[in-house]
Amino acid sequence: MMQKYEQRERRHKRIRAKVRGTAQQPRLSVFRSNRYISAQLIDDNSGNTIASVSTKKTKEKTRLLKARSAGKEIASTAVKSGISKISFDRGGYGYTGAVREFAEGAREGGLKF
Repeated sequence: MMQKYEQRERRHKRIRAKVRGTAQQPRLSVFRSNRYISAQLIDDNSGNTIASVSTKKTKEKTRLLKARSAGKEIASTAVKSGISKISFDRGGYGYTGAVREFAEGAREGGLKF
């Protein structure tokens, strides 16, 4: 029987086989730990990280509010760089809780996906 992290890694590989990021439409990759959420805007063609964000330094009270503010933060960075469309890579995590709040924060910040 597979461990939970092995199942997530398998789902992530399946997602990554379909989701690609370019310079015009980078991939927004999300990583969720038990305490924090971090994300990167990645151009897979050149292998460069365009922007990154983490909830480690946010002042919000709850984990969900931290995730939403991090989504807004990376969206503002992306919009300043001239990026409005992205490909969302949820990293094998379910689209609930902190991952969903992060995505909604990014949409509020002006990103389309």
